Amino acid sequence: MAVDRPSRRAVLLGLAAAGLSGRTFAETVVDLEWRDLLPTGDQSLPGNLAGILPHDESSLAAQQPMSTGIRTDWNGQIVRLSGFIVPIDYKGTGVTAFILVPYVGACVHVPPPPANQLVFVTTGTPYESAGMFEAVTVTGMFGSASTSTQLAEIGYALSADEIQPYRA
Repeated sequence: MAVDRPSRRAVLLGLAAAGLSGRTFAETVVDLEWRDLLPTGDQSLPGNLAGILPHDESSLAAQQPMSTGIRTDWNGQIVRLSGFIVPIDYKGTGVTAFILVPYVGACVHVPPPPANQLVFVTTGTPYESAGMFEAVTVTGMFGSASTSTQLAEIGYALSADEIQPYRA
């Protein structure tokens, strides 16, 4: 599944402009949870209930709910966020771009969550994923960046420095 190339470049340029240059590895990592990405007062459906919604496999992207907005609090900061992989691009057998989603099935088996609950992740070092919907924790430069894929509209981007299998 292809990503709109100009949007992908814009995401990467936006992350660079947000402070990638001059970054040191001694920076504090901000641990985020999915609810942290919602604007104050957002009453979106919690991720643990999203899997019980009825769904129609034919046009899941068309069923994506409207986003109530995004937050810019963590733009340019190093964050850590856990979620599930929906692969987009590969290099060899490793994933180089994926959508990080808050619950299993999002974007593929059930309609995608709003854009403010999706993160477009890119990595220079391909990640050898165990498969679709692998649970991972991603650490890297975070930013708000609108990205469009065939699966969903995405509100955030993360340039991954580290991708690890999720550990509770």
